[in-house]
Amino acid sequence: MACYPPDREATVISALTLAVIGVGLLAGVLGAILGLGGGVVVVPALEFVLPRFGQAITIQQAVAISQIGVLAVGLSGAAAYLQRGLVRARTGYLLSPYTILGGAVGSFLGLVLPARAVATVFALLLLYSAYNLLRGLKRVEVEREPSRLVPPAMTFAGVMSGLLGIGGGTVQVPVLNLMAGVPIREAIATSTFIMGLTAVGNALVYQAGGLLDLRLAAGVALGVLIGARAGAGLQSRIPANRLKLVFSLLLIFTALQLLWKYWGNG
Repeated sequence: MACYPPDREATVISALTLAVIGVGLLAGVLGAILGLGGGVVVVPALEFVLPRFGQAITIQQAVAISQIGVLAVGLSGAAAYLQRGLVRARTGYLLSPYTILGGAVGSFLGLVLPARAVATVFALLLLYSAYNLLRGLKRVEVEREPSRLVPPAMTFAGVMSGLLGIGGGTVQVPVLNLMAGVPIREAIATSTFIMGLTAVGNALVYQAGGLLDLRLAAGVALGVLIGARAGAGLQSRIPANRLKLVFSLLLIFTALQLLWKYWGNG
């Protein structure tokens, strides 16, 4: 962090804390309304916001901080879904070892891969998320036998969760719904349940690697928890199609900015 006089430094730290909580709020609200993992918002937002306050941050550090936000969403969301009886707990417990293993692998890759590689994969994820929002995912509402490809697909979801700091729902929900035959509402609830279990392991790997700033992570988690509650209340009041269009354009813009930052200068 840049050096300031004591009074100025206290002001900057306070503003930085509010900004970090604001990032979490935005992630929580949009995540609740659109069903996206908070990491899709948290990682690029931290990379954009923190340098404005003299706080240098790498994309790997942003991913590490995002894991705590994902953990907060997973715990609070899973508790609500369990009360409503939507979580397939047995399915969650059977599939979570695959996502936890994948998450550990992805987190390790996040520690050793160059920032350019992580940013490129993240930009591709943003573009994929924007495409799904604009197109709308095909949904299965009739129970059927799960595919044999579910375990490797969930492992891949765990890898993406650990590497990119996302909840994994971008991959897990379609896998549970389309490949495991779980109805969409229960697929979302079960994915949220698995998400919390996976994020614990991911956060521990990044903490061991010295990339997790617990102070910033706590601010993001607080904002996410408040934002998710607010977003749930706003969900029925905002035209979903208009919001999806605007947010999709924002995701595309953010992806292009990441690619330019890490590739534009050669």
